[in-house]
Amino acid sequence: MRGLHADTGYLLYRLGLQSGRLFNISLEEYGLRLRHYALLRYLATVEGALQRELSTRLGYDPSAIVSLVDDLQGLGLVERRPSPGDRRSRIVVLTDRGRDVLRDTDKAGRRVTDELLAPLDAADRDALHALLQRVADADQG
Repeated sequence: MRGLHADTGYLLYRLGLQSGRLFNISLEEYGLRLRHYALLRYLATVEGALQRELSTRLGYDPSAIVSLVDDLQGLGLVERRPSPGDRRSRIVVLTDRGRDVLRDTDKAGRRVTDELLAPLDAADRDALHALLQRVADADQG
């Protein structure tokens, strides 16, 4: 029987758990969790998004998006605004405070990544990232 560490899927799972745990610890001081960070990170790439778009893009249940946006709005990190194309719809937009917090949490995220990938040199890190990106991109297709 093969050991668990011989299974790539299991290793990815374990490292994902460890990464999530460390990232959540680094986000605690901001009152955030990794799911909040993902939403902020996505909003930084767009001019605003409908909640259903956030659900689709992030792969979260629509009811979870409502709760996450409520949390972030309560912290002043996002706002709900009328959609330019349909005044009955609301888009979620990153606030200036949200951009500032995202900048700080990005730094925390880099520290977590550096800690997790400490055994790898720069070339190995780049190769790992490229391979993971290829797998992630194929999953989007």
